[in-house]
Amino acid sequence: MDRVALRGLKARGHHGVFPEEREKGQTFVVDLTLGLDTRPAAADDDLAKTVHYGIVAEEVVAVVEGEPVDLVETLAERIAQVCLNHEEVQEVEVCVHKPQAPITVPFDDVTVTITRSRA
Repeated sequence: MDRVALRGLKARGHHGVFPEEREKGQTFVVDLTLGLDTRPAAADDDLAKTVHYGIVAEEVVAVVEGEPVDLVETLAERIAQVCLNHEEVQEVEVCVHKPQAPITVPFDDVTVTITRSRA
């Protein structure tokens, strides 16, 4: 399976279990790796035979900016489903970064990574 990756998609969301997270919001960063067969597109040099990663990026940002959820796990699952809605995508790895998570000790990042497939 071939891979198309998008790294560092940024969007402001209001996800979290604490009222302050819901009110103020924060920046989330999303990394995606889409699994698909790129051979048909490459053979014909045809965008219609592969995934349009610009559209996927816009859809992912819309999910992050959309309806708030409590858990980053839920957000990652929603993003995975949006990616799998593209017929060409057979598998997706989603990593959601929450670098401004409300943690009381110094840290660099919090991430949740999931892999989902059609099978």
